Amino acid sequence: MKGGEPGTGSLAGTRGRIIDLVRRSPSTVSEIAATLDLTYNAVRGHLTALERDGLVRTGEPRRGGTRPSAVYELAPGVDDALSRAYMPFASHLVRTLTDSLPEPQLDEIMREAGLRLSTEWPRAQGTVVQRVENASALLQELGAPNEVRRTNGTLEIHGFGCLLAAAVHGKPHVCRAMEALLGAFLGTAVRECCNRGERPRCCFAIELAAGEPYGTI
Repeated sequence: MKGGEPGTGSLAGTRGRIIDLVRRSPSTVSEIAATLDLTYNAVRGHLTALERDGLVRTGEPRRGGTRPSAVYELAPGVDDALSRAYMPFASHLVRTLTDSLPEPQLDEIMREAGLRLSTEWPRAQGTVVQRVENASALLQELGAPNEVRRTNGTLEIHGFGCLLAAAVHGKPHVCRAMEALLGAFLGTAVRECCNRGERPRCCFAIELAAGEPYGTI
């Protein structure tokens, strides 16, 4: 799985206020402490945790006084992680494309998007079962709880929700993008069998070649 991604689960309260400050301007511990009316040690503790989570980093030290002061700034990629605009944008983009393009062209675009997205992760290795389990873990990491099932000569990844529900709109095009992503990640054919009803649920089937062993699920 791709590592080093910032985690945003610790942004409530004081840590969220610290993030807001360093987004505005890189700041020293003393500056943050003065602005938030906190002790120096309290701010240091929060910054240590935020740095550990990949949310802030130490920038160029600020020179002045007896010794340089460490300056903290937002880590690369955190603005993207904090943005709430991506899903509404993706939803309206899919609606616009659906209204504007013939289905074959839209399918082609979505599959190409899935293939490009797949380059964010190294291809899964091992037996087909191991690769499918890795794909299941990838979807889990991306926010789609799921389980792997063995059904009539195939392995199926069954989601308990939809990774891109707001963009699906009851149509298969976004699912085709994820189908292409998983196919490239697994190095084998994948068929989407998603439920696009009132509560969408992901489902992807991986057919085994004749005589190919399942291994252990």
